[in-house]
Amino acid sequence: MVVASHHELVERIWSRDPTIWTDSGEEKWLGWLDEPKRMQERVGELRELADGARTRFETFVLLGMGGSSLAPEVLKLTFGAKSLHVLDTTHPAMLRHAAELLDLDKTMFVVSSKSGTTLETRSHFDYYWEQVRGEGDRFVAVTDPGSELEQLAHERGMRVFAGEPTIGGRYSALSPFGLVPAALMGLDLERILDGAVRMAEACRGDDGPGLRLGLQLGQAWEGGRDKVCLTETEGRFGLWAEQLIAESTGKQGKGLVPAPGESPEGPDRQRGDVELRDPLEIGAEFFRWEFAVAVAGSILQINPFDQPNVQAAKDKTKEVLASGEDPELKEEGSLDELLASAAPPNYVAIQAFIDPIRERELESLIARARETGCAVTHGLGPRYLHSTGQLHKGGPPTGLFVQVVDDTGDEIPIPGQDFGFGRLIRAQAEGDFRSLRDLGRKIVRVRI
Repeated sequence: MVVASHHELVERIWSRDPTIWTDSGEEKWLGWLDEPKRMQERVGELRELADGARTRFETFVLLGMGGSSLAPEVLKLTFGAKSLHVLDTTHPAMLRHAAELLDLDKTMFVVSSKSGTTLETRSHFDYYWEQVRGEGDRFVAVTDPGSELEQLAHERGMRVFAGEPTIGGRYSALSPFGLVPAALMGLDLERILDGAVRMAEACRGDDGPGLRLGLQLGQAWEGGRDKVCLTETEGRFGLWAEQLIAESTGKQGKGLVPAPGESPEGPDRQRGDVELRDPLEIGAEFFRWEFAVAVAGSILQINPFDQPNVQAAKDKTKEVLASGEDPELKEEGSLDELLASAAPPNYVAIQAFIDPIRERELESLIARARETGCAVTHGLGPRYLHSTGQLHKGGPPTGLFVQVVDDTGDEIPIPGQDFGFGRLIRAQAEGDFRSLRDLGRKIVRVRI
């Protein structure tokens, strides 16, 4: 350990001491420590938005990626909320499904992006802005102060909720990025935040829940157990925790590999117990895992708050789009050979750029990959690019990658772009394939 004692470690986190990590600006990204208390003061503002919106609209569609979409998705699933839909795919099939499901006259859109420049979110925003004929009161923006999205939202007459600039996306569950959608779903914000505040206070102690979990994660990693087998919950808590763990720790050739739903039995695995007996304790569990990953980051000696390799796939995607190329996404490589070469401490990552409604069709491939004895992870593209993509490229070189694609069907244009959603998702798949291949990672592509 870098610090002399557990007490000192906790004290230095709360005093914003970046030297417990890498002393490279970490102190600028610790706003999440105080966010539950700050958000308690904004509950009235959130309630006022939700009460007005829920009298006029029956359905809310969140347009966001990664840190802007995963906490709302987990909240939706945990509480069984029917009114919120999360759109975090560029697959044209999902827009066609939405057209069948949504009554646009009764729908409000939440445009959620910290940077305000997220390509997928801005494309969805422009698409639905055109669909509803540019009515600004049908949209609300959640973004950091001074972003392009904030400026555009004001120009378009939209309500804007400001995020906290000292919080990174994966730490933003208890900020407006998680709580604006929670308010629109009618969740009990007071109880969720009360639990988070209590957990934050508990995490100030020498034997706090976040410290204990973080020490377990980091010390097991030191012993070669880098696969964190998260408890699978009905609300799919692992979807959110996956990004937190992977993007925070997967860099400099090391990292923890989150594997929701996988058995913790194995020489390279450890348990990742999700403690969520009461759904209203989810705020506390969000905070416990946030604190734990910060602790684990000090043991790994990485900066838990940057994402140095995420840009690689974005750059490759831009290259593909700028070239005018429309990738055919033919099958590439041998799945049989890839799986035959797999053995712990490898992990198999299935990356599916498919219609999300077809996710169940991956189950036979997942089962086959598990026969290798390796931990198996799976994610939908482009969602995973904003979640586990950092780990795939910056983490340990033990991943074996299976990209899965399907036919995207008829093209759906993106207003203001010379490409549509189908070409965009194909470029994203091809861009990530090239990024991984250029790093020497083993990757194959199959079609369903």
